[in-house]
Amino acid sequence: MVTRLSHFFLRTLREDPADAEVTSHKLLVRAGYIRRQAPGIFAWLPLGLRVKAKVEQVIREEMTNAGAYEVHFPALLPREPYEITNRWEEYGDGIFRLKDRKDADYLLAPTHEEVFTLLVKDLYSSYKDLPLTIYQIQDKYRDEARPRAGLLRGREFTMKDAYSFDSSDAGLDASYMAQRDAYERIFQRLGLEYVIVQADAGAMGGSRSEEFLHPTAVGEDTFVRSAGGYAANVEAFTTVAPEPIALDGLGAPVIFDSPNTPTIQTLVDHSNAHLEAPVSGIAGPATDGVTEWTAAHTLKNVVLALTHLDGTRELVIVGVPGDRDVDDKRVEVAFAPAAVEPATEQDFAANPLLVKGYIGPWSETGAVLGEESATGIRFFLDPRVVDGTAWVTGANIDQKHVHTLVAGRDFTGDGFVEVASVRAGDPAPDGSGPVELARGMEIGHVFQLGRKYADALGLKVLDENGKLVTVTMGSYGIGVTRILAIIAELNNDDKGLIWPASVAPFDVHVVAAGREPVMFDVAAQLSADLEAAGLDVLYDDRPKVSPGVKFGDAELVGVPKIVIVGRGAADGQVELWDRRTGDREVVSVADAVARLSAR
Repeated sequence: MVTRLSHFFLRTLREDPADAEVTSHKLLVRAGYIRRQAPGIFAWLPLGLRVKAKVEQVIREEMTNAGAYEVHFPALLPREPYEITNRWEEYGDGIFRLKDRKDADYLLAPTHEEVFTLLVKDLYSSYKDLPLTIYQIQDKYRDEARPRAGLLRGREFTMKDAYSFDSSDAGLDASYMAQRDAYERIFQRLGLEYVIVQADAGAMGGSRSEEFLHPTAVGEDTFVRSAGGYAANVEAFTTVAPEPIALDGLGAPVIFDSPNTPTIQTLVDHSNAHLEAPVSGIAGPATDGVTEWTAAHTLKNVVLALTHLDGTRELVIVGVPGDRDVDDKRVEVAFAPAAVEPATEQDFAANPLLVKGYIGPWSETGAVLGEESATGIRFFLDPRVVDGTAWVTGANIDQKHVHTLVAGRDFTGDGFVEVASVRAGDPAPDGSGPVELARGMEIGHVFQLGRKYADALGLKVLDENGKLVTVTMGSYGIGVTRILAIIAELNNDDKGLIWPASVAPFDVHVVAAGREPVMFDVAAQLSADLEAAGLDVLYDDRPKVSPGVKFGDAELVGVPKIVIVGRGAADGQVELWDRRTGDREVVSVADAVARLSAR
């Protein structure tokens, strides 16, 4: 049946919503696709549901092609499965928790690994039942601290999540690649550029992890890539550590007065004013031809506070080259599942050995970290701080620093952590050359979970020899609503949306552009003929709305093929308008039907 705009639930807006930051948010609200209910929470209106259903249909078709079967779980789930896997606590403030009238704990599911695992455990018991891949398209809930950009980062969002179950690691590899290949087909069909990057699995757990990122300036993720094909998000980037340097012939550490130098820049300025220039060829970051001290010669020591799952608070120090910042996302991954924040003034007051602005991994007494810490606090190092490198850093004495402090001789750390910022030009860990940085938006993520959840929840099957073996799992997610928003970001002009034909809410938008009865008669018959030819038609039959308003709404709504039935209607002529190319052409009614139906 032809959808008539006079009876359709649609109201367009002329002004952008006040809280909208990005184009997709502005246009989806103005064109009547979604409506804000609360920060990061939106109602879906008929136009939006139509586009969303088309995106989901592409996903369903490719899941079927990959051998997956659709199921559907509730969004409201009990605490117990998540408590068994420790994720009730690991998620911290990131999930919505609630109690029922009997005081039982529930959550609005952020992901569904636990219940998928328990379903298969309940129904399958033999290796003969495997491999199995099942999926759902379901709403997820995360208590984002700063929901932003409309559908690009919300508190309620729709995802496709699939889970594979295999009795062997080789089977997992095959299931993983089947889903990975399906993702490539999905994004290609939807017209989305993507980069596959190495990723951190985070709270999901598991081993192999890859993200599908859509490169976009509004993306929330930074990723790196090299000309040789390496790609990773910054959380998963691995620093190429230099080779250790021989300790022979290096001078002893020298403590020097450095008043009012609590920052790297003030320390560098003071060193250049009061110290001899770095010796050419000195162990550490100095190189031949260096004539002055730089931030790269210094070791920056940052104090962080970790809050562990049991609620205990621990301070740690990370030492990174002074020309690098500490990256918040890399810190989060390095110390997960603990929550991390900068140390507070109260933390410093409670730890008198921390001399703010003059902290270092060594003290004058010769204490070596790992045996007798200079500060009494665990001290972690950047991978670049290899044995034989010499640094200028804090002496743990107020207003004093030390130079020629040599790693591996004067100090060691409690381990290495990847927390320093990644920069353009850093070498790719696979040897494929220097990396460049780009921004991207995650549209899909594939994980090899392994046996983490199967072990925790007791998912085992009998193998060929009648012995119980733990099932190995994969997890595969696609952000459905995020994809819709990205498509909107990519397909618009200054007048409104311009959907690709594959996901447009209608195939054709027919506009009766005038008040004469013949225009409405021709437009109605044309709409019926197009519908009979298998097209989905939106017919603007509003009798008391001006052509200008109708054209403005057609441009805003974004159906790519528009037919204008105007003054030529009495002569059997209409105008075809292609929103994607801007081409407009007058043709006969019969020709319009033939050309539009020959998709």
